[in-house]
Amino acid sequence: MSDQAIVDPASEPPEDMPDEELLYDLADLFKVFSDTTRIKILYALMGRELSVSDIAEATETSQSAVSHQLRILKQSRLVKFRRDGRTINYSLADDHVYTMLNQGMSHICE
Repeated sequence: MSDQAIVDPASEPPEDMPDEELLYDLADLFKVFSDTTRIKILYALMGRELSVSDIAEATETSQSAVSHQLRILKQSRLVKFRRDGRTINYSLADDHVYTMLNQGMSHICE
């Protein structure tokens, strides 16, 4: 990611608009956060690793729906997985996901 794509709210407005492709990718990322089931899954994974069945139980969602949403979250690089024998365990991809969720919650609770 180039420095021009990172905007500090306390700084002057950027002189150059980020590349169209970067803006498109950012819009796609935010679209992933538009589904309540996906948000529930991300919250369930905060600070821990869970299997599909554990996520389904934590979110009160069917395993089929969880699997479908996990595929989207994996494609968006918001979750990662680790195989443990026959079980696949999922976790947040990195601290950025945790930060985005916290910042979003902080914003709507102001």
